[in-house]
Amino acid sequence: MDLSAADESKHVAIANHLRHAIESREFPVGSEIPSESTLVKQFDVSRGTIRQALATLRHEGLIHTSRGRRPVVHAQPLAQSIDDFFSFSSWVVAQGHIPGQRTIEISRRRRESPEPELPLGYPEGDFLVHLTRLRLIDDRPTMIERSTFHDSVGQALMNFDTDSGSIYEYLIERGAELDEGTHLVDAVPANALDSELLQVEPGSPILRVRRNTTSAAGHVLEYSEDRYRSDLANIRIRNSRADSAALVSASRSTAVNAR
Repeated sequence: MDLSAADESKHVAIANHLRHAIESREFPVGSEIPSESTLVKQFDVSRGTIRQALATLRHEGLIHTSRGRRPVVHAQPLAQSIDDFFSFSSWVVAQGHIPGQRTIEISRRRRESPEPELPLGYPEGDFLVHLTRLRLIDDRPTMIERSTFHDSVGQALMNFDTDSGSIYEYLIERGAELDEGTHLVDAVPANALDSELLQVEPGSPILRVRRNTTSAAGHVLEYSEDRYRSDLANIRIRNSRADSAALVSASRSTAVNAR
């Protein structure tokens, strides 16, 4: 590792080196990283430089430090891309972890009157399938999944073991046209049920993701509200100038064609 740069940037290089070791699981969660004195010898720098590097990692939540003890690696929340929201199971597997689920409730009933929490795409009188599951990562409660499906899609779930795996994969295999999702993300305080299922203190901030899923023709097939433990999962959104330019170009083209 080259530390020939100025002293003020050496701590950045050391922090980057240790961060990579943590992310590559050279230092797994719960393990101790080398002591300050060991790192001073390893990188041939001052103790102050090492402390700056460790302070950076502590600020990022990667390690926990306490007086008289070596730094300990913290568990990190998994970053879920918006593109991955259609399948919790696939996302967790892709991150190298084991997904799980426990069904809290599944029911099929007619929509008797307008329900403000549901989108207008569900006509009154249609049958709906409601599903609530607790989603797990490595057996740890991570997310409460509340989904409402139009009967044309959701009825198939009444013959499916919803504790066995991904409902999206099951529905798509049976021809469900779950084509596009619109997401709304915010933070809410944990209510009593959230607290019980997610094992957090009442009122703790949790991440809420609401989604409308439509067919290619624009028919609403699912409305869901997912609530995540914010210390175990977060959301990654990637933007680029190229994507923005493409959207602007498409908007202008549509406007011109509409004239």
